[in-house]
Amino acid sequence: MSRRRIAGRRKIAPDPKYNSTIVARFINKIMLDGEKSTAQKILYQALANLKERTKAEDVIEVLRQSIDNVKPVLEVKSRRIGGATYQVPVEVASDRRESLALRWLIQFSRGRKGMPMWQALAAELFDAYNNQGAAIKRKEDTHKMAEANKAFAQYRW
Repeated sequence: MSRRRIAGRRKIAPDPKYNSTIVARFINKIMLDGEKSTAQKILYQALANLKERTKAEDVIEVLRQSIDNVKPVLEVKSRRIGGATYQVPVEVASDRRESLALRWLIQFSRGRKGMPMWQALAAELFDAYNNQGAAIKRKEDTHKMAEANKAFAQYRW
């Protein structure tokens, strides 16, 4: 019998303001150097701005829709067969989908220069809600790459 313990997934406590685990995960992804209160301020200001822009009653639903629009379905993974390396299209697991979507939204928000982070994040979320923006383009590029390498799907493992 193995002495190794299998690491389980940690439960993430919901955030205090919206009582939502997705908001808590977003805050944890935004956080740099353990400054959680700063990350909370950034996200809460961005959500307030997003609520103003969309005129929606439930801003969490707008956030969920933005994230769902960015979630990739397929991606490519490198697979070495013989002497060649193939880009094999694989389906993305649901946890990884959400994680990639959050990562891309934050990455492209940080890339928007000339405005505070909360404004950049609100703009990126609004663009994602409307199926536009850099995060949506990344998703589409990922899908195109998987589609182009469909011939190597037989090498899935």
